[in-house]
Amino acid sequence: MKRLAVAATCALLASCVLVPRTVHGWDPECRVTVRRMELEPVQIASIQHCHNEGCLALLAAAGATAAASAVISGSITIVGNVVYWLEERGSCKRAS
Repeated sequence: MKRLAVAATCALLASCVLVPRTVHGWDPECRVTVRRMELEPVQIASIQHCHNEGCLALLAAAGATAAASAVISGSITIVGNVVYWLEERGSCKRAS
């Protein structure tokens, strides 16, 4: 029964990473185009047909990859949003 549960988990698990994505918009108050970054999940692989220790290694690698992408992409997104916010504040032309 335990092997069946592990096999089902392996078959259903998809290896996903987070990537930063820039979104454009319009700020009517400042009359400028604004940008912000968001994290978008992307599937890079599907784990199927794994057995015993091979499945465990794939699960560990997928978990490490997902965690690393979350930390790196999250940092990029935070820094990018701060830069975009400073850029927006510097070019804001409020209506008089």
